[in-house]
Amino acid sequence: MNDLRAERLQVMLSPEELAATDDFRFKHRMPTRAAAVRELLKFGLAAAGIETELGSSAGVKSSEYGVFGRGPAGHTPAKADGEGTE
Repeated sequence: MNDLRAERLQVMLSPEELAATDDFRFKHRMPTRAAAVRELLKFGLAAAGIETELGSSAGVKSSEYGVFGRGPAGHTPAKADGEGTE
């Protein structure tokens, strides 16, 4: 993955869009809003049929979240309350 993100993209969101983004971020335990937006962009590209080399995993650094080049692991959804705890 290219560690340099040379392009900045400013996006204006409605309060509802921001709340939905934050809900997604916290549900999936993502470190930053930017990471959540990149993950949602990845899903949108996949839904549009655009092939990418994307994946994610919980607990990675924000700098490791990206739309391209995160490997084959795929997205890891958040676990339900109590699920996976012992």
